Amino acid sequence: MLVDRLLKVALAGSSWVLWFLLALSVVSFTAMLERWLYFRRHRDDVAGLRARLALHLGDQDFDEVRRVLSSSPSIEARVVLAALAWQAGGPEAVSDAVDSELGEARKELERGTNLLGTLGNNAPFVGLFGTVLGVIEAFHQLSGGAQKAAMGNVMSGIAEALVATGVGLFVALPAVVAYNVVQKRIGEIESNTQGLSKLVTAALRTAEARTPSSTRERIAQAAE
Repeated sequence: MLVDRLLKVALAGSSWVLWFLLALSVVSFTAMLERWLYFRRHRDDVAGLRARLALHLGDQDFDEVRRVLSSSPSIEARVVLAALAWQAGGPEAVSDAVDSELGEARKELERGTNLLGTLGNNAPFVGLFGTVLGVIEAFHQLSGGAQKAAMGNVMSGIAEALVATGVGLFVALPAVVAYNVVQKRIGEIESNTQGLSKLVTAALRTAEARTPSSTRERIAQAAE
């Protein structure tokens, strides 16, 4: 019968579940380390970067703005620098370019987060599955008789079952924390990028306002 076959599988024990959870923990901590190194490599003083950009944008010195952005390892600077390639199209073009570049950068920023989220949500269930297998094995030993040896096997099976639950939580909790930290960092990067891009578009609008209409028409005709 199907039940008998499933029972044979269950009686194989929960040891393999523990090994599987151990493998998942290695994968999880590897993903966490990779994300930590990534964000550390692209870390910069964004407040200081913003102050330097504001100074040069106030002088309409876009060559110096590009130099400052190029010297920064941050994702924010990389996105804004790429968007400045559309400077000739005006502030609206730069703003659209920032959104486009930020969408591409988000793929890089979110690398590994699906794994962390999946482990955080499902590792406890894997541990619970191991617990169920351990309890099944314990009750099977108990059904064989109340001898001292049988009771020892029952206690061993229950202990193994509880260990599986604990290991599942051990895998899940750090993954959930890391996932939330990464999402928070991504939100900060996006917010910083939008803030820097607003400075650039404000400077472009100021430059347009200072340019006489006749000059703007000649520039537009030359562009055509």
